[in-house]
Amino acid sequence: MTDNKKPTSTTDRPERLVSYQSHELETLVGRHDQNLKLIEESLGVQIVPRDDQLQIFGDEQAAQDAEDLLRRLLEIIRRRHALSDQDLKYALRAVQREAVDDTDALLAEPLLVTPRGKPIRPKTAGQMEYVRAMAQYDVVFCIGPAGTGKTYLAMAMAVRAMKEGSVSRIVLTRPIVEAGEELGFLPGDVMEKIDPYLRPLYDALIDVIGADRLQRHLRRGTIEVVPLAYMRGRTINDAIIVLDEAQNTSSGQMKMALTRMGLGSKMVITGDITQVDLPVSTTSGLVHAIAILEKVPGIAVTRLTGHDIVRHDLVQRIVQAYDQAQTDSGASQRDS
Repeated sequence: MTDNKKPTSTTDRPERLVSYQSHELETLVGRHDQNLKLIEESLGVQIVPRDDQLQIFGDEQAAQDAEDLLRRLLEIIRRRHALSDQDLKYALRAVQREAVDDTDALLAEPLLVTPRGKPIRPKTAGQMEYVRAMAQYDVVFCIGPAGTGKTYLAMAMAVRAMKEGSVSRIVLTRPIVEAGEELGFLPGDVMEKIDPYLRPLYDALIDVIGADRLQRHLRRGTIEVVPLAYMRGRTINDAIIVLDEAQNTSSGQMKMALTRMGLGSKMVITGDITQVDLPVSTTSGLVHAIAILEKVPGIAVTRLTGHDIVRHDLVQRIVQAYDQAQTDSGASQRDS
């Protein structure tokens, strides 16, 4: 533990104090004090556990940030009796961005628990808003960059709804858009050619419910994974329909998909409008639909950003770098 560590500030009086219970300290500080070391390095403070209190040394604002963070982490520990590395990273990121609502998401109850015992819950304020929209509205659009959990959270909510009996089946679909290879030149029959396009949906489902359970649902027809073209002419009742990669639909395809909803059904449409693979002359059905439907009663639009990315830390930095490059390019073209 860090009990004997000496503060490096110019005064011996700590800026902030945070009380804890003795049994909480080991979980809070982490193995070999790695949690405290990360907080200290990130916020520029020094933290000393002493007499059931965490003494925080540093400048006033940094110490305040550290206090806010530590109190949130202790609240997570008290609710869950655990603190993961991801919990710490998300909470630290929220404090650094002054986005306290993001740490509220970490305190939310799990949507469900995977077969491997992994709780699935929103991890940012944006994701929390998305989950609430899916619970309250029959049609929800969610747009945002890669890694923000658009598809994964939609899967989790769909599986949860089926478990609770509010729907009897799940239909997952996405457009088949060729990006670099013609379908006709790929090996195999039609379904084998299509399978790689649908594989991300299968991967997400396997993580949420497990491979064996997924196969049972697929055989019974309680879960369907189909190309968007196969949805034409259908009316789907008592189901949650998830349309993924919707930025690659045409306006006609989007209208067709939206009008598949039958009685007792809900629909979630996800996509990244910065990653459109359609020909330049074709307007994205997702962009068009949001423009004309956003103010329609009963429809919600949720926008996630780079701050909501919950994949590897580098994914957020990659997205930010591309966004900055696009902004710089636009500014350069305007100046010329």
